Amino acid sequence: MRIDRPRPGDGRLLWRLARDSGTLDLNSAYSYLLWCRDFAGTSAVARDASGRAVGFVSGYLRPESPGTLLVWQIAVDESVRGLGIAGALLDGLSARVAAEHGLSSLETTISPGNLASERLFASYAARHGATLTREVLFAPEEFPDRGYAPEVLHRIGPLPF
Repeated sequence: MRIDRPRPGDGRLLWRLARDSGTLDLNSAYSYLLWCRDFAGTSAVARDASGRAVGFVSGYLRPESPGTLLVWQIAVDESVRGLGIAGALLDGLSARVAAEHGLSSLETTISPGNLASERLFASYAARHGATLTREVLFAPEEFPDRGYAPEVLHRIGPLPF
């Protein structure tokens, strides 16, 4: 397994991974192409031995808090789940971002009941000896449509980079 930066040509593959995840909100295919171009420095792709993308993490540095990496989405192909790829993606990306930009904390939002994501980020915090705090970032009534669960912000830091 190799972890590297996404390229614009990876956008369609990342869109498929997000679609097939069964848990992520699927953005437009166009947005994944743009993400791979404009936010490649704060995102990562896991590739198998043949070079095929089997996982990704997308993120960005918060403009008001440039030492904070917000993880937008993370997905791993069903065929390789349970092998630690999601954790390796988070570790590899945060190490790269820390080396290139500096990194003091990591944030993500998780919908209640997404136990796999909660475990992933709690494990990341433990591996890095960082504190994990949680608070509601967006309440259901803030969304334009009905049916949304609250988005809970998971903040991990300070990070030891």
